Amino acid sequence: MSPIILGITGGIGSGKSVVCRLLQLMGVPVYSSDDETKRLMVRDEVIRAGLISLLGPEAYQGEALNKPLIAKYLFAYADHAATINALIHPRVKQDFRRWVADHAGHPVVAIESAILVEAGFTDVVDSVVLVTAPLETRIRRAMQRDAASRQQIEQRVERQMADEERSSTAHHIIQNDDFVPLIPQVLALIASLLGNND
Repeated sequence: MSPIILGITGGIGSGKSVVCRLLQLMGVPVYSSDDETKRLMVRDEVIRAGLISLLGPEAYQGEALNKPLIAKYLFAYADHAATINALIHPRVKQDFRRWVADHAGHPVVAIESAILVEAGFTDVVDSVVLVTAPLETRIRRAMQRDAASRQQIEQRVERQMADEERSSTAHHIIQNDDFVPLIPQVLALIASLLGNND
């Protein structure tokens, strides 16, 4: 039987990673789209060929990605991000499907992605879980975590989809506001999924 696939999403500082760590402690394997995308950008032959075709051989420095060059390209024009995403997202999606098949023995698996909806991953998950927190809390957490200024974090928040938009695709919402306990919410989520699966 195929596992139930959760898509864990939320804005910067919402606490997606904390929820994912709890899921892992409860035996749910989690695919980190950030980590796996970084890996694929170096290891995947299709992505490598696409980036070299787009940016020239200097897209890579030996086995490492030329991050300053990629960043320069991304921020030069608004449509450049879409070009890079069109190259990378289908390969990540394919890698995730393979990963799910490798974890077919688990009743529930999850993918963590800040851009789950924007990247078109809602069609490969059974249930979207939105992790939310008040904006001020999110900004404070991100400033502390990234040692960044308020302005830098606010700019990143502005570039992301708003929670109101994300909530229209969410099947479950987990509140991570530092007041409502997280563990009972995650346990209730798993119980409801497995209960619905019987």
